[in-house]
Amino acid sequence: MDLYKRLLRHVWPYRGALALGIVAMIVGGLADAALVKLTGPLVNELFVNKNRELAILLPLGVIAVFLVSGLASFTSGYMTQWVSNKVILDLRGLMFTQLLRLPPAWFDEATTARLVAKFTNDVTNIAAASTSVLTVFVRDTVTIVALLTILLYSNWKLTLITLAVIPPTALVVRYFSKRLRATSRASQQAIGGIATVLDETIANLRVVKIFGGQSYESSRFREANERIRRYNMKQSVAASASVPITQLLVACAVAAIIYFAAQEALSGNSDVGKFVEFIAATGMLLQPLKRLTGINEHLQKGLAAAESVFGVIDEKAEDDLGTVALDRARGEIRYDNVTLAYKSSPRPALEGVSLDIRPGETIALVGASGSGKTSLIHLLPRFYHPGSGRITIDGHDLEALTLESLRRQISLVSQNVVLFNDTVAANIAYGRLEQTSEADIIRAAEAAHAMDFIRQLPEGLATPIGENGAKLSGGQRQRIAIARALLKDAPILLLDEATSALDTESERAVQAALEELMKGRTTIVVAHRLSTIENADRIVVLAHGRIVEVGSHRELIGRGGVYAGLHRLQFAGA
Repeated sequence: MDLYKRLLRHVWPYRGALALGIVAMIVGGLADAALVKLTGPLVNELFVNKNRELAILLPLGVIAVFLVSGLASFTSGYMTQWVSNKVILDLRGLMFTQLLRLPPAWFDEATTARLVAKFTNDVTNIAAASTSVLTVFVRDTVTIVALLTILLYSNWKLTLITLAVIPPTALVVRYFSKRLRATSRASQQAIGGIATVLDETIANLRVVKIFGGQSYESSRFREANERIRRYNMKQSVAASASVPITQLLVACAVAAIIYFAAQEALSGNSDVGKFVEFIAATGMLLQPLKRLTGINEHLQKGLAAAESVFGVIDEKAEDDLGTVALDRARGEIRYDNVTLAYKSSPRPALEGVSLDIRPGETIALVGASGSGKTSLIHLLPRFYHPGSGRITIDGHDLEALTLESLRRQISLVSQNVVLFNDTVAANIAYGRLEQTSEADIIRAAEAAHAMDFIRQLPEGLATPIGENGAKLSGGQRQRIAIARALLKDAPILLLDEATSALDTESERAVQAALEELMKGRTTIVVAHRLSTIENADRIVVLAHGRIVEVGSHRELIGRGGVYAGLHRLQFAGA
């Protein structure tokens, strides 16, 4: 009940439109009942009393009632769909806003495909629970109440038989509600599973084809597809079983009513018109009762979807308790006995790391895979929080800085370049295109050695580059990312293996762009290719989450330690 109340709070801003829809539903329900009420006068006045005056008026009355019913149906349908789509719009907006506020660590556990399923399938199911169910509930409840009133007026004794089926019907609905909620929840998770398989297969199609993974992926898809079918069938069984059981109870009541009504008619104690009216009202009760029991399936689907959607909305946003707004940092960074452990890892990624970095200094991080290099730089923009120790920028504890001002100080260029399905200009001036002049974009692109290839594109800076820059080469994507960092002009630069995936020619162009980018900035470079960091002011060597060596390239080679060993291995075949 609390879940549904919360759902209705999102409907409340559109209460005016919903109220109009509800009024139309009530009018429609009364119009349906009015058709039954007309049957008594039709029989008595036209066929028993032969009333010629009403021979035209009563048929016109039937047309009028149908006209009112049709207009009411249109109005209620339109208004509830309008409200429904507004609720979908709001909930998707809330979810997306919350996603942008969630800590990066949360996305380590969440898959993109499952999140997409929440934004599409789950939110749509919520709309059915919040508005469409309401349409059926209000109109059919009004119809049933009106019909019961007609029945009580016609023959209250027989009507009591109808009321006798309410308690067992309520028990049936309650039992199947639990089953439907559980199967709906599982079905939504299964939809997320099939979305995951689709997402991974499409994103990695070249790998699938090269390594002959078609059969394996087909098997995964078949299993996920079968899981959805299985849960849908469980839903169908629960939903389908409740309706005939309820109808059987109602049919027993109707049969009893017809039997006793017939006895009265045979004894000559019954008014023909009222008898026809009573039978028509009793028969007409079946359809709204059937629809009311049927809405339980949609309601439980919607409530299960609401649990899923509100689960995302209720996730704890990343901490932003800092109060210090840094204008422009000098770039002095200090790691003081920092430790970091991931939930999924049995051992710490960083352990007791201390490092002082001077303003404008270039620091290179090297070490074997898994030694903690990337973890060290991901702590700086507060993507993760250290388990112990502290990190400072210009003497300010990172936790004391506001997130906005902290991240304004940092630019990141990584091996896995992130570009958006937009124009070249929009990607370079990402997040501030409207505030950036074309001249500034061109200057950044020139400094990144990117304008040569940009000019050759069909529409220059206005050329769409496709999903994640699919229309560009690896080196071109990298230089767009460097131009973006140049345009931001942040005092601290993080380079996470920015050239490791490039061929030699592309690497030269990107390296030249990086040298331009690094001028006057505090730079932390993560690199596998040691040749790219020989000119770094200092090289920090990590192993198993600890710093084991610090020094210049010449000093570390002279020591003959870990760095010298890595260098010797890398250039052994040169």
